[in-house]
Amino acid sequence: MENTRSLKDRLTIIIPSKNEGKTLYDCIYHISKQKGIMGTKIIIADVSDKKESLQWIEKIKVTFKTTPLKIVVIKGGYPSQGRLAGSLLVRTHYMLFLDADVFLTNPNTLIECIWYKKDLVTVPFYTDYPYRWVFRLFDIFQSISTLLKTPFAVGGFQLWKTQSYWIHGGYNPEELFAEDYSISQKVDPKEFKVHK
Repeated sequence: MENTRSLKDRLTIIIPSKNEGKTLYDCIYHISKQKGIMGTKIIIADVSDKKESLQWIEKIKVTFKTTPLKIVVIKGGYPSQGRLAGSLLVRTHYMLFLDADVFLTNPNTLIECIWYKKDLVTVPFYTDYPYRWVFRLFDIFQSISTLLKTPFAVGGFQLWKTQSYWIHGGYNPEELFAEDYSISQKVDPKEFKVHK
């Protein structure tokens, strides 16, 4: 098995953000608890225009400066634009697109997902009642799309092999809706995995 204990030389995390505030802070806090995360680069592609959100970004820079994370803030845009801008800076074998409202509560998630060595890996999402049903619909759609040989990974968690991401064209900054499906459906179904 390939050594996945240290992620910093293998993984870059990209988070598109606009006025996420404390949610973004909590997202990064949970990332900081991932096993093997020491020294991993997190690119926040941000276009916040609210004072409170900008203050939270400054707090992130200060708080996580003394943790094992390397935080970089760049100009973002709509999600597809922010994801593309971040991906242009990636020099690691893998990149993870993570939404600011997604919390990795299992400390083994990243290491386990990289272990598959697939072109694209995603995870199921869970949230508080009464909105859980929305994500169960995503699960059903994901299963059907895989059977139809058109994989679907929600943009909130897409772990890509960097080379494969670029082979499939990367995020199209002009796509403002369903951009996550647009790129993920290009992946060979054999190279797609939903990590349970």
